[in-house]
Amino acid sequence: MTDTHEIASGRLRATIRAQGGEMIALSDANGPLLWHGGPEWPRHTPVLFPIVGRLTDDTLILGGQSYHLTQHGFARDSLFQWVERAADRAVLELRESAETLVRYPFRFVLQMIYELADDRLSVTTRVTNPAETKLICGVGAHPAFLWPLAEGIAKEAHRLSFIHAEPGPGLGVEGGLLGAPIPLPFDGTELPLAEALFANDAIVIPDVANSSVRFAAFDTAGREVRALTVSWEGYKDLGIWSKPTGAPFLCIEPWFSMASPAGWQGEFAEKPGILTLAPGESRDFVWHATPHFIPTASPA
Repeated sequence: MTDTHEIASGRLRATIRAQGGEMIALSDANGPLLWHGGPEWPRHTPVLFPIVGRLTDDTLILGGQSYHLTQHGFARDSLFQWVERAADRAVLELRESAETLVRYPFRFVLQMIYELADDRLSVTTRVTNPAETKLICGVGAHPAFLWPLAEGIAKEAHRLSFIHAEPGPGLGVEGGLLGAPIPLPFDGTELPLAEALFANDAIVIPDVANSSVRFAAFDTAGREVRALTVSWEGYKDLGIWSKPTGAPFLCIEPWFSMASPAGWQGEFAEKPGILTLAPGESRDFVWHATPHFIPTASPA
């Protein structure tokens, strides 16, 4: 069975890979939208599970026992199994194994559902607890979009536009852990983009007020030349990230849970913002990418 599967609908095409359960390509009528994975960062849309970010000392503590679990968990490096491969939809699944139980002592069913319809991509992360005890986890999306989004447009000629103002504060990042509160670098509902924003790692927005954001590129006359909207359901936090050293992608990351606060090392069940599922419970976390088809898609 092949490792990849392509889905298509309308003007969108996407390629899904069993390794990591991730989407590795997304394009519309104007070309690629997704980072292709290069030397700056080899991933595309990694699946963050069973944690988002880092734990202090990469250590999960449960009932006084310590388990070694590294940043963003193991799903992004695991081989998923195909459940469904249709023309416009793909479903993959990951379950616990002897290898995962050594690092994360929970049973789980993790499904990734990719669908294209009406010129919109929908990605559902479905977490199910098959056990008779609680399932404790974090869940996150990490899609990397091209930045610049359009050829010939400077990175500084892009911005993120939100519907509602984000009152903040945001949280700083120190060694992959959450640092002190910081002001968010917004201009009202707009976030003008520049590489310097990520000099200290990600912009982290806990309990994000918005459920969508428009990512757009503008020409020298201030006209929008290419744009897409990323929206989400079920997630409660947001990360915005690019490489601190500069890279041609921007990650817009809806999360449920975040990294541990710097210096915090308590029981996993008491981790701030963690998700707990009762026996038999299932929860869906969804993000969408909707390109906007602008008549003049090239810079003036």
